Amino acid sequence: MITCFIRYEIDPNKVEAFEHYARNWGQAIPRNGADLIGYYAPHEGSATTAYGIYNIESLAAYEAYRARLREDVLGRENYEFARRERFIHREDRLFLRLASAPHSSMVRL
Repeated sequence: MITCFIRYEIDPNKVEAFEHYARNWGQAIPRNGADLIGYYAPHEGSATTAYGIYNIESLAAYEAYRARLREDVLGRENYEFARRERFIHREDRLFLRLASAPHSSMVRL
């Protein structure tokens, strides 16, 4: 399993547009085969940094997932929405694997 971290640089005046975009991916991403952890919009601190995070089985599964996403009606609409509204200035993807497992449970004192 790998985790895709997407770092977005967004227009701070268009956070609501990013949130709309994120909600759409909340429907399309799981439907097309990835395990969505979530999309995160600015709240405190940087007003221009946002994230999308999801798990996928492998890079090969990622390529197949991306192909399905391009054919998905909501996926295509969301790509077009982002292009038209221009609220994303930059998008970087990073693929990581979990290195800290297994985790211990929290002990309450």
